[in-house]
Amino acid sequence: MKTTNYPKREDWKALLVRPTQNNTDIKQSVLAILDAVYKNGDKALRELTEKFDGFAPTDFQVSAKVLAEAENELDESLKSAIQTSLKNIQTFHETQRETLHVVETMPGVNCWRKSLPIGRVGLYVPGGTAPLFSSLLMLGIPAKIAGCKEIVVCTPPDKNGMVHPAIRYVAHRLGFTKVYAVGGAQAIAAMAYGTESIPQVDKIFGPGNSYVTLAKQLVQEVGVAIDMPAGPSEVLVIADAQSNPDFVAADLLSQAEHGADSQVVLVVSDAAGEASTFVKNTQEALDRQLAALPRKEVAAKALSESRIIRFKTDEEAISFSNAYAPEHLILANTSAEALSEKVSQAGSVFIGAYSCESAGDYASGTNHTLPTNGYARNYSGVSLDSFLKKITFQKLTAEGLQNLGPTVEIMAEAEQLQAHKNAVTIRLNALKDV
Repeated sequence: MKTTNYPKREDWKALLVRPTQNNTDIKQSVLAILDAVYKNGDKALRELTEKFDGFAPTDFQVSAKVLAEAENELDESLKSAIQTSLKNIQTFHETQRETLHVVETMPGVNCWRKSLPIGRVGLYVPGGTAPLFSSLLMLGIPAKIAGCKEIVVCTPPDKNGMVHPAIRYVAHRLGFTKVYAVGGAQAIAAMAYGTESIPQVDKIFGPGNSYVTLAKQLVQEVGVAIDMPAGPSEVLVIADAQSNPDFVAADLLSQAEHGADSQVVLVVSDAAGEASTFVKNTQEALDRQLAALPRKEVAAKALSESRIIRFKTDEEAISFSNAYAPEHLILANTSAEALSEKVSQAGSVFIGAYSCESAGDYASGTNHTLPTNGYARNYSGVSLDSFLKKITFQKLTAEGLQNLGPTVEIMAEAEQLQAHKNAVTIRLNALKDV
């Protein structure tokens, strides 16, 4: 990891920049995939699945029987862990339901807002180098709580055309029947446009590689919503001289193993004492733990582009973090609790030595689908609201229109919208005749 000691604020700009991802090289390929699926539907999906996944499917949908068989393909410990995670995620997201409030803004004028589910949603679940069945939990549970009537799941098959058993198990436990063994940009295209086999959806959720990410961005142009802009996953850890080097190294590596382009930043504050020894011990712990990882090549490449940044005070450390707006923020320093009150920009925050990012990634209850690449400045992570649309209502009585009408008439006339004014005036005149 590259180390920067006590940068001046005017030098932060360069430190805040993520390595840019150039989509120019893949854009034409993704556009070609989208066009092929749009024009040729299932035929294009078969050709693309054979090309990219090495399997020529006759049927994309995973049958109910095959989904149910996953019950017997996983060991009991994993099934129990999934059930615990499912319960915690459901408990947390259930609390996000809103109570309907009718507000009388003035006598006879009643307004309210109602949350209704998005009708058709598509959930993309990566299944390549890492089958992310946890993403199906994170997306599927709030979709069910919201009451979405049609939930479509797409996930890549292996070379034998099979979907990973853990993904099938989660789908079965959540009661999903529209599960399709299709991955990559072609899966995004299928959900965006619809094919003979795969229904068209109104909004697409889920992480993916650069092809999937770009495909999601491009299909927005045809009116399909997506959960949020996405980029490489990232973590920023704030630590100090009293932090546990082994804990911090483990947190950095848990993010680095996601992919070679993962963003890993360690911010060290000298507020609890001069932290040179902590930095040295953390680097040694990184080397030691990295050597034992199955995905050490991936993690090592991510770390080679990562940073350690030192500051004199906690105030500078949290100011830098807020400017960076990380997807995951771990407060592993002595004053973590107090510092958490000063967080203004982050996807999800983990407070204290025992709050590892892995807890949120899998089972604490919060959602792990979060804004990356600085989008935490203006986007929230996935929640129950992500699967709802908000509709406002108003009901005016005769008294209400008499109270509010003159205000509307004056404003409409000032904007030179006579028909708007007339809609009120005609009603008010009718009331005078009653």
